[in-house]
Amino acid sequence: MARSSDKIDVYLEIGAKRTFAGAIDWPGWCRSGRDEASALDTLAEYGPRYGAVLRAARLGFRAPSDTAAFAVVERCEGNATTDFGAPSIAPSSDTWPVDDGELRRLQALLRACWHAFDAVAQVAADKQLRKGPRGGGRELAGIIQHVLGSDAGYLAAVGWKLKLQDADDPAKQLEQTREAILSALAASARGEAPERGPRGGARWTPRYFVRRVAWHVLDHVWEIEDRAE
Repeated sequence: MARSSDKIDVYLEIGAKRTFAGAIDWPGWCRSGRDEASALDTLAEYGPRYGAVLRAARLGFRAPSDTAAFAVVERCEGNATTDFGAPSIAPSSDTWPVDDGELRRLQALLRACWHAFDAVAQVAADKQLRKGPRGGGRELAGIIQHVLGSDAGYLAAVGWKLKLQDADDPAKQLEQTREAILSALAASARGEAPERGPRGGARWTPRYFVRRVAWHVLDHVWEIEDRAE
């Protein structure tokens, strides 16, 4: 896959009804639209919000002023999940190896996403979330349980078994899940997890694992922010 020198590399996941635009080097910065142009517009629109998430992590992210900053380096064919509203196709760059420096960067990025989720959840704890199509109208407790359930599925996709304790304490469950995600990411990056599952299915690569985890948690961060206004 070609790499641009002075622009933000972006891939497109193109379904029949929806297209996702995602930044290659910035997992979690991924938005959708009806077509390529609207997906790229929305990605640029969310640049400052993504930058706010990463600000304390000091990872060097700078939000672009418009879509002229993007270079589309890959187009992937989407599927039914794409049209349903979730990215599900890995760009080819997600097969690249992850060295120790990149592992630390990805772990810092995930921690920043989780910090943003905890912060917005705390602010929204005493608020009634506005009803609407985003999130199916879940209240905050339902969103937290949904994130926990999805993260368990993501962990399984890299061959990691998770057994949560403290069923009555979502905060502790989030902590246990996040520790498992960081451990699973490190194991996958170091080649300690088999590439295929017991039934022959391909495991997610470490980069795609981070991409899905970060996208999902930030999608709900921004949902809560929008619905708590």
